[in-house]
Amino acid sequence: MKQTLLFLSFLLFLGAQAQNTCNELFISEYVEGWSNNKALEIYNPTNNPINLSGYFVSRYSNGATTATVANSIQLSGTVPAKGVYVGVIEKLDPNGTGQEAPVWDSLQARADGFYCADYNVSNAWYWNGNDAILLAKGTLPTSSTAVINATNVTGFAIVDVFGKIGENPANETGTSSGNDGAWSTQFPYSTGLGVLLTKDHSLIRKPAILKGQTANPSFFDPLLEWDSIPPVIVRLDANGDTLYGTSGNPILDGNWSSLGTHECDCNSIGLTAHVKQSPSVYPNPSNGVVFVKTQNDVRKIQVISALGQQVKELNISSAQQVVEVDLDNYHGVYFLRLTAVSGEQSLHKVIIR
Repeated sequence: MKQTLLFLSFLLFLGAQAQNTCNELFISEYVEGWSNNKALEIYNPTNNPINLSGYFVSRYSNGATTATVANSIQLSGTVPAKGVYVGVIEKLDPNGTGQEAPVWDSLQARADGFYCADYNVSNAWYWNGNDAILLAKGTLPTSSTAVINATNVTGFAIVDVFGKIGENPANETGTSSGNDGAWSTQFPYSTGLGVLLTKDHSLIRKPAILKGQTANPSFFDPLLEWDSIPPVIVRLDANGDTLYGTSGNPILDGNWSSLGTHECDCNSIGLTAHVKQSPSVYPNPSNGVVFVKTQNDVRKIQVISALGQQVKELNISSAQQVVEVDLDNYHGVYFLRLTAVSGEQSLHKVIIR
């Protein structure tokens, strides 16, 4: 108990320290989908690439107040400047069942790296809706039983916390048994009231969020810093009608099209003077026509459906300050991927009525 109280106090102490914005990695998207479809997108708000070898992820399972090396995994790879890195659980055997069921092909295709193939070696990527996730700096020790803290982890510093460490949120019935619980939309967000959001959902960090959560929150309100999307969407034909499988049920696709880019207000910081103001997309929602104010920086606009399929591409000249994108034949949720002259990309969600 003493160790637990010291650790939680340490979390609060770190959170009280001043932190500049747009200068450190943070989690930009959380995926807790059906079966083993689990992913984290990590965003780099800085103007330089960041090597992930000095970072790790830990899972605090079912309200645990501490995590060990066995609940953690050292990361690898590089996050490009103003870019993202997508980590996916390493369940790739197409013949796997149960806990070994494979990640859907469409999510595998979004991955920059795979983690935690063996639960008995590391269970960091096996989160359910009631598990808190820690993104931190440091080098994990070799002992699987070592507790994650500043004493045991060289260079330890908290970078971001998803959920609330030490809290096991309830399910719809108000109980928190098993792995059915999740943080929800109604205060106090942990008692099953409202809509459960951290289970069978993806959460996307709002563009206005410029840094990670470096303190354990008093309450974890999923909608305070995150937008929620469902893990799957119904497949539609060219006319917008539902497609059905041989069983008579609607065909479902993974809702992963937002993975791979992140829209953040940090993207306009540190750029040259003529592109400091980010491109804007309006109106949103739209009745069929969307305008993109390019700031003379956008060179390509791609329209991506909710299934991740490109439905339109426009090449933009430097003279076009406002571009009209005709989406009159479409309806629903789409994403505009804007590519700047520098090659940097931003993703803008639009709703077509």
